[in-house]
Amino acid sequence: MEIQFLGTGAGSPGKFRNVTSTALRLLDERNSVWLFDVGEATQHQILRTTLKPRKIDKIFITHLHGDHIFGLPGLLSSRSFQGGNEPLTIYGPKGIRDFVEVSMRVSETKLSYKIHYRELSADGMIFEDGKFRVYAQHLDHRIECFGYRVVEKDHPGELQVDKLREAQIPSGPVYGELKAGKTVTLPDGRTINGQDFLGPSQPGRIVAFLGDTRQTPNAARLTQDADVLVHESTFAKGESRLARSYYHSTNIQAAELAKRTNVKMLLLNHISARYTGKLALELQHQAREVFKNTRVVKDFDEINVPFQKTTQEGAQQ
Repeated sequence: MEIQFLGTGAGSPGKFRNVTSTALRLLDERNSVWLFDVGEATQHQILRTTLKPRKIDKIFITHLHGDHIFGLPGLLSSRSFQGGNEPLTIYGPKGIRDFVEVSMRVSETKLSYKIHYRELSADGMIFEDGKFRVYAQHLDHRIECFGYRVVEKDHPGELQVDKLREAQIPSGPVYGELKAGKTVTLPDGRTINGQDFLGPSQPGRIVAFLGDTRQTPNAARLTQDADVLVHESTFAKGESRLARSYYHSTNIQAAELAKRTNVKMLLLNHISARYTGKLALELQHQAREVFKNTRVVKDFDEINVPFQKTTQEGAQQ
């Protein structure tokens, strides 16, 4: 699981930061890529990466401001031209379907795949499969806006082969059944419970993506115990009043949230064009005074989402 930033700027494209788009690469987990927001020229940014548009099967839109959605029509069209024939699902506030369908109709664009729309109204779980759950919560922005919490389900414990050998259980297909936690009967008549030969389960990872927002209780629900929090940082220390009036957050507010909700890593994006070079580093320095493991990300940064280490008893360290 890796996060790759395709655009980290706020409002309009700049020389050094494109507008917002973030890819969650789940190639090992489910051979797919999920996008969170698709700002203008996202498909151009993808050309500078190893991402394949046909691998994108879910797009999560936080809100309908242009710097978060103007790249959608071009990306959807290019995906069709580049061998993307599998269905794609778009999640977002009411209106996202109209935006896409009007764009496709007016431009007479024909897609080679089906788009499924999930226009959100209530908070709660919006997706689940065998490996992941995704939750959405309303945030506090000038227009309807959502944050997303991606929760990976726990990984089963590893089969303890040495322990099996000590019990003189011969290798073979039975190992697969035991790894699945099944109870099996051996040729010698012994009944073996696979659960007795599994190590501790590996807790799944949690990643939270917050759209543009003032501080709100729902943010804590999205970020509690997250391994990684991607949070906007449109304003700097000392600008909380200005941030509130524009329905945004400061770097310090993001850091305080990360500290309060036991986040492991904070990644600040949605950086105003006012903050370039040393000024962007100052945003990071200010936030680190509150929450040490903070990073102001740049376009094309790739961040691995690590597993938390577990003890033999299964407790997280």
